[in-house]
Amino acid sequence: MKMVVVAGTPGSGKTSVLIHAVRDLLRAGQRPALVKIDCMWTEDDSRFKRLQVPVAVGLSRDMCPDHYAIYNVDEMLQWAKSEGADLLLCETAGLCLRCAPYPDKALAVCVIDVTCGPNSPLKVGPLLTTADAAVMTKGDLVSQAEREVFRERIIETNPKCRIIEANGLTGKGSSEISELIRSWPQISGEMLLRHNPPLAICTLCTGELRVSKERHHGMLRHLDGFMEYSGE
Repeated sequence: MKMVVVAGTPGSGKTSVLIHAVRDLLRAGQRPALVKIDCMWTEDDSRFKRLQVPVAVGLSRDMCPDHYAIYNVDEMLQWAKSEGADLLLCETAGLCLRCAPYPDKALAVCVIDVTCGPNSPLKVGPLLTTADAAVMTKGDLVSQAEREVFRERIIETNPKCRIIEANGLTGKGSSEISELIRSWPQISGEMLLRHNPPLAICTLCTGELRVSKERHHGMLRHLDGFMEYSGE
């Protein structure tokens, strides 16, 4: 079994890019299964089902979608195997930009929208810095100069990643993505995360609604950057 994790900021075009890549994979004789992970609601599974591939939906609801994806890796792999697939594609929301849902033996693909600003790659964190491939989308909406600046920002944050320019409407770049997926080795043995998750949870994470500072404990960072642990 091969595993691919496709993550990225909301609205970056992950689903559209992935649909074109799945078509290329099917033409190449691959048997993909896809898990779509979102927070509250999605109808993207209906778009994937038109391709006649196995599709499952996971809604993380009050759990971080990246944590949800990591926690359910084994279950997703078992499901894909039961569907007769030789490739698991996991599309996850990737909202906080601090988590990275990438196991070390999976292909990590970060989809990032060029129109969100030339400095946005510097703001993404391990979602981009630990990815094997960065897929630039919506480049047709900006100038060539802006695309070049964006590309340099990606290289600045992750000099080892492969940069692919893609278009979710026309399918540009999908063959390059599918080729990379086909060349990726199968997973074997125990997998580890590529980047440590946030250091700890705080009382806000566990449901505290009161705003007063004395109500909050755990790993806390102040405005001046000082970090402390508060609590038992």
